[in-house]
Amino acid sequence: MNAMHDAGKTGDLIVNIADAYPHELGTGTTVKLLRYSEETGDWVLWVEMQPGATFAPHWHLGHGQYFVTKGELIYDVGSAPAGTYGYEPIGSRHAEARCEQPTEYLFMGHGAVAFTDEAGAVRFILNHEFLRDLSLGADQANVSKAAA
Repeated sequence: MNAMHDAGKTGDLIVNIADAYPHELGTGTTVKLLRYSEETGDWVLWVEMQPGATFAPHWHLGHGQYFVTKGELIYDVGSAPAGTYGYEPIGSRHAEARCEQPTEYLFMGHGAVAFTDEAGAVRFILNHEFLRDLSLGADQANVSKAAA
């Protein structure tokens, strides 16, 4: 592994996935923060989910895009197996996202995602500030459905 990169760097950025530090965000879910922008609120994650890993109910306050490279992401709007590109517009709400096999994908967030409990109350906001704080070593909320 090479020297760790600065995910909040402005200007041109080239990142090798091996240089991104893994952060556990919930049981079976690990992310590598590739980039976040204080200017635009955009962020990019490499996501690895183990069988049984889930995301709690959430809604997209900004749009998101992803590309699955391994496994299958399953959620209320359908299934995204390896080789699938997905787009989630502003306002998209998901009761759950999960996987049943080891799954890896690149996620590009363009704004915040609000994670809620089962009653719909906001538990926390995943945005560029959340990810900045994560990169600085701050403890962060658990994204799994079990934590909701």
